[in-house]
Amino acid sequence: MDVVVEKFMKCTSDEYLDFVMDVERYAEVDDKITKIDWIRRTGNVLQFKFRPALPGMPRPMPKMVLQLTLTPGKRIDLTLAPPPHNKLANPVMKYTGSFVCAPAVGGTMVTSSTSLAVVPPLRWVIEPILRRNLPQNFRAEMEHAKAYIEKLSAGKG
Repeated sequence: MDVVVEKFMKCTSDEYLDFVMDVERYAEVDDKITKIDWIRRTGNVLQFKFRPALPGMPRPMPKMVLQLTLTPGKRIDLTLAPPPHNKLANPVMKYTGSFVCAPAVGGTMVTSSTSLAVVPPLRWVIEPILRRNLPQNFRAEMEHAKAYIEKLSAGKG
């Protein structure tokens, strides 16, 4: 299952990417990120452990460790962190995502892409729920991110 959302933001690429890499701030616009247990960053790679809240899925969900890799000024790639993390999630699903920034007149065009694949025994149960709920959730996330980052950018100038 793939979801792609594109949104123009009145900010620089670096401002937007810094916002996403500050996962505690980004959680304010992404309701899929609930309680964060820890955050570790080494250079351009950040990992954080949290309890996800996927729309339509029963809660509480098992905790996960997400890994973000920053390419400064250009993009952030997301994936489930490799073992020993995600002992429950890695065997049943593959998750990748990205935020790609492209300069545009007056700001930045941000493309948020998410790809989620669930193993066959669980796919027939989980994917219909996610297909019904995730696209609108990602659109709302990007609208909230736009409002947040543009308010922040306006305060600087």
